[in-house]
Amino acid sequence: MTKTAERLPAAAAPLAPPPPPAGGGRGRRALTDQVRAYGFLLGGLICFALFSWYPAIRAVVIAFQRYTPGSAPEWVGTANFRRVLNDPEFGAAWRNTLTFTVLALLLGFAVPFVLALVLNELRHAKAFFRVVVYLPVMIPPVVSALLWKWFYDPGTGLANETLRALHLPTSNWSNGTDTALISLVIVATWANLGGTVLIYLAALQSIPGELYEAAELDGANLLQRIRHVTIPQTRFVILMLMLLQIIATMQVFTEPFVITGGGPESATVTVLYLIYKYAFLYNDFGGACALSVMLLALLGAFSALYLRLTRSEGDA
Repeated sequence: MTKTAERLPAAAAPLAPPPPPAGGGRGRRALTDQVRAYGFLLGGLICFALFSWYPAIRAVVIAFQRYTPGSAPEWVGTANFRRVLNDPEFGAAWRNTLTFTVLALLLGFAVPFVLALVLNELRHAKAFFRVVVYLPVMIPPVVSALLWKWFYDPGTGLANETLRALHLPTSNWSNGTDTALISLVIVATWANLGGTVLIYLAALQSIPGELYEAAELDGANLLQRIRHVTIPQTRFVILMLMLLQIIATMQVFTEPFVITGGGPESATVTVLYLIYKYAFLYNDFGGACALSVMLLALLGAFSALYLRLTRSEGDA
């Protein structure tokens, strides 16, 4: 027993911690990490540069040139802007776009918010109704527009057939100068309804239940709870969605292009559709880029406001 104990090594002394790496080593490792991170981002940055930033900068340059494919560009200053401003369709396009934006904002705010309130109060089949509400978003925009074009057909369309079955007067829908724009607003609202409803629903579910309980104890009815609890608690989300909807609806193109072709009598010509006409029907890329720069300036102002508000909310 003694010999065995003698062969056992003595208890090892505790190992000292390794010395900290030198400052230069830490700096090189941090630099390596940054280079690796930017390396992963490089592909996305190249795609943005080629397909987003370069076309935008190129459009600003062409806005001051007389540019025709196959010929050398000629610098013309603000001539393209003056020509676009004197176009009779210029005023109609901006008027239609602003009217479309206001109508889409009214419907796009009220309808999704009410649907979100209803879904939030459901106790059964919540997942099913969320999927049903979100289904239009999953349909490709062109397919959706073609479906609504058939739906609005004044002869055999489903809308007028339903009105005839109910013995109600029919409508020209997208073929009437007075009804075409509101018909497109309905299409756009239906197509983008699902995403907005889900965002509102998420905001509603984040409201503490104690606030509603306190309001009920104070005798508040449903409308008073919505006014004094729901809307104040979701005002930031509402404002953000309103700004994003303004930016999106001012770029409306698919619905007038597929359903009405800008008609009847330029009743649905929007700014983006007029840009398309300048570029691909008139072969006037200078005028198209000049109009694009005007739209870019307006949307840039709304985007700056959106970023300012989101930054302010994040700092708060």
